[in-house]
Amino acid sequence: MTPEEKAAAKKAAAAEAIAKAKAAKEAGADTPSEAAPPAPKPVSEMTPEEKAAAKKAAAAEAIAKAKAAKEAGADTPSEAAPPAPKPVSEMTPEEKAAAKKAAAAEAIAKAKAAKEAGTDAPSEAAAPAAKPVSEMTPEEKAAAKKAAAAEALAKAKAAKEAKESAQQGDGASSAEGADAEAKAKAAAAAKAKAAAAAAAKAKAEREAGGSPADGGDDDAKAKAAAAAKAKAAAAAAAAAAKAKAAQATGDGAEAAETPKAPSKNQPYLDKYVLRITEKFGKEVLEASYINELAKEVPTLVIQNERWHEIAQFLKEDEQLAFEYLSDLHGVDYEDRMEVYYHLYSYKNRQSLAVKVKTSREQSSVPSVMDVWNGANWNERETFDLLGIHFPGHKDLRRILLPDDWVGYPLRKDYVQYDEEV
Repeated sequence: MTPEEKAAAKKAAAAEAIAKAKAAKEAGADTPSEAAPPAPKPVSEMTPEEKAAAKKAAAAEAIAKAKAAKEAGADTPSEAAPPAPKPVSEMTPEEKAAAKKAAAAEAIAKAKAAKEAGTDAPSEAAAPAAKPVSEMTPEEKAAAKKAAAAEALAKAKAAKEAKESAQQGDGASSAEGADAEAKAKAAAAAKAKAAAAAAAKAKAEREAGGSPADGGDDDAKAKAAAAAKAKAAAAAAAAAAKAKAAQATGDGAEAAETPKAPSKNQPYLDKYVLRITEKFGKEVLEASYINELAKEVPTLVIQNERWHEIAQFLKEDEQLAFEYLSDLHGVDYEDRMEVYYHLYSYKNRQSLAVKVKTSREQSSVPSVMDVWNGANWNERETFDLLGIHFPGHKDLRRILLPDDWVGYPLRKDYVQYDEEV
């Protein structure tokens, strides 16, 4: 064909396609199914000769269509695409229903034709390639590229319109299903936000001392109380389970009753008790123990009347040898008085604490100034501040307060005599 004839053919084909689409719309979109190649009888009823003839006719028709499309500039396929006079969004409900019915009828007709032609027509109806791209002239390559672009554009447009139709028609449920997860998440977030806001409001009103303004705050408080109760119940259950597990493994009350490991200084205490009881008898010791609050020092509570002679023994015995008195002070326990002595043996590098009790009314403890000379000032200080007498001291008088001072300031029942002092 000449260029003028090609243009005329192209224009005629476009006009024909528009006319067909308009007629299909007016006739309820039934024309496409009628325009399908008629089949006098099903393929299953054809003889082998009729099947071969039908197949050959379909192939010849496909080749003729491809040749006509090539001669017309490869634009007919895009023009042959189902035209859309206007977007789906602008269609009336009747037009949408008609378009949907037409599409369904066309799909059924195509499937029926493919089945009767032995399923070979679809592959033959595909855009044929007369020759490889490597053998095409520059003009043919340009035409093929233009045809492919036009076909892709037509397919994209058809897909977009089909999607819009599905969203606005009966197919909208599928789109809603795709967004269901996002909507659920948004709803959960909104619910959590509302709950947090209600809790914050209730807390603010509670701190302000006000009462809830409406029933919603009462619900929030009830929920908070229920949550607290559930939390307490869970904690109690966890504690019970833990106790049960401990009992099952033997780590419960039985473990608590297990005696502690003996102190590292217990052998020294046993040694001191043994030496003193061998010399003076068991009755001279009122108690003996490891003082855990004072670096686990071995401690003895000795009878008041026997204290002086036991003090001499503690210093002079070769196995004990407590030659140094490092501390001496008195203590008021309200029901009694006590004098505390801390001894040390340089020879054995061992320590010993001794306590001697006395009454508050007649506080008296034998002096050990003659045993450890360092007890001189300590016994005077204890006498001065607590009023404990030390018979045997060579110079027992006040050391901090004047001789005419009334009372003993470190006693718990001390009352100041002179208010101005």
